Amino acid sequence: MEKILVLDFGGQYNQLIARRVRDNHVYCEILPYTTPLADIAAGGYKGIIFTGGPNSVYLEESPHYDPAILSLGIPVLGICYGAQLMAYMLGGVIRSAPTREYGRIEMVAEPQSLLFRDIPQTSVCWMSHTDYIATPPAGFLISARTANCPCAAMENAEQKLYAVQFHPEVTHTAYGQQLLRNFLFAVCGCKGDWVMDNFIEETVEALRKEIGDQPVILGLSGGVDSSVAAALLSRAVGRQLTCVFVDQGLMRKNEGDFVEQTFTKLFDMNFIRVNCGEVFLSHLKGVTDPEDKRRIIGTEFYKVFWDEIRAHHSGGFFAQGTIYPDRIESGKGDAATIKTHHNQVKMPEDIAFAGVIEPLKDLFKDEVRAVGEKLGIPKELVWRQPFPGPGLGVRVIGEVTAKRVAILQEADAVLRDEIAKSGYDSELAQFFAVLPGVKSVGVMGDARTYSELIAIRAVTTDDFMTADWAKIPYDLLGRISNCIINEVDGVNRVVYDITSKPPGTVEWE
Repeated sequence: MEKILVLDFGGQYNQLIARRVRDNHVYCEILPYTTPLADIAAGGYKGIIFTGGPNSVYLEESPHYDPAILSLGIPVLGICYGAQLMAYMLGGVIRSAPTREYGRIEMVAEPQSLLFRDIPQTSVCWMSHTDYIATPPAGFLISARTANCPCAAMENAEQKLYAVQFHPEVTHTAYGQQLLRNFLFAVCGCKGDWVMDNFIEETVEALRKEIGDQPVILGLSGGVDSSVAAALLSRAVGRQLTCVFVDQGLMRKNEGDFVEQTFTKLFDMNFIRVNCGEVFLSHLKGVTDPEDKRRIIGTEFYKVFWDEIRAHHSGGFFAQGTIYPDRIESGKGDAATIKTHHNQVKMPEDIAFAGVIEPLKDLFKDEVRAVGEKLGIPKELVWRQPFPGPGLGVRVIGEVTAKRVAILQEADAVLRDEIAKSGYDSELAQFFAVLPGVKSVGVMGDARTYSELIAIRAVTTDDFMTADWAKIPYDLLGRISNCIINEVDGVNRVVYDITSKPPGTVEWE
C-alpha cells in the first residue's frame, strides 16, 4: 500500500494535512518529529510532508530534524515552518519578516513549476508567519512570491524537494488541493488506490480472529466513534459484546433513550445503561470553573464506568472507539494545547484484560461516518454534530444544576426542531443553545419578568480548524427566538453569537 508521511513539528493543522492527502485516496499517517530517521527510511513512504509549527526555526529549543532525511531520495514538501526548516537544514537564511503576513494574500507563481501545474499564475493563498525565507539554499529556485514575501515557495526539482510558506491544506488557499494533488501524483508518483470499500469486511474478519470466543466490553458514550465501534464489534462477535452506556444526565433531550433504542433494536449485543445524573450533579454543586467541571465530569464518568465493569468483568477484551486524531492528540506530537482533551482510557490496575481493541484507530472522523452509514446506524446518530465530552456541563455556563440543565435541554430541542423543519440544517456545520447564566428584565403577560437568557451558536466550516458564524436568515432566527421564549419556562430573551473562530472557539467553555 502506497503511503505518505506527515512529519509533525507542532502545527495545529497536522491532522488536516493528512485528511487532505486521504481525500485523494492516498493513505497517510502522522508521526512526531522525534521519530528516528531509520524508522522513516524503512517506512516505505512515497513522500514526506513537514508540517507547520509555532516556533522560530533558528531557536535552539525549536523542533529540528536530521538533515539526512532530505537525502533519502523520498520527495519532501515543507509547509510554513516546515518550509523554513528545509531551507535552514540546507544552508538557507531565515529572518524575521519586516512585514508579517496573516490571512488571505495574493500570490504569483512560476507556471513552469511542477508543484503549481494547472494553477493560475496569480491566486490567493493563506499565510500565517512572522519569519520568512530570506535566502533559499543553493540549488533552489523561487517558485512563488507575494508582495511582502519574496520566497512564498521554493523548489529543487531534481532532488524532489519542495517548500511553501503558505498553508495549502486550508480552504482559504484557492488552489491548495490542486497543489497537494500535484505533489502526490506528479512529484511522488502515487496512484491513489486506497479506498474504504473493503474496510468493514477486513476489520470484522480480523476482529473475529483476534477475539475468538472471549467476551468484549465497550464503553458506549452515544457519540459517533464509540457507536460505530460497537456496530463493528456486534457484527463480528454478536452477544460476546457488552456495551456499558453511562448516562450522566448531561445529554441533549431524550438522547439517552435514543441511544438505548438504537443499539438494543438494531444490533445483537448486551446493553447496560447506568443512569447516574443525580450523582454527577452532586459532584458539580457549587463548581463554576470550566476546567474543574471537565475534570469532575471525566473523573466521575470513569469511576461509574469502571465500577460497572468490575461488576460484569470476566476477562476478555476491552474495546474503545479511539480514532486516529485521538492517538495524535494523546501526546504523539507537540501541537500547542488549546483545551484539555483526552480520548484514550487508562485502565485501573485492578482490572486485567487480555488486550485492548480499537477497530477505528487508523480512521479520521469522516471515514468513521462512512463506515457507520454502511453498517446501518441511523443517519441522525452517524451525522450527529460534535458534542463535548462533558456534555451540557460546559454549555451551562457557571454552576450546573438540574433546573438549569432542564432549561437548556428544552431550549436546545426547540432550536434543533426549528432548524430541521426549515431545512437549513444542511447549511450548518454545528448549532446549539447555551445557557450563559445571565438574567434580564422582560415583560410577559403585562407582568415584569427577570429570567434566563439563551444564546444560540451556529457555525459554518469545512474542517473546524477555523469557523465562521452562520448567516441564518432573520425570519428563521425570529421564529426560533419566539418559540424558545414561548415554549421554555424561565427564558425571556434570546441572543445570537456572531463570533468567528478564531478569535473564539466553537464551544463557549
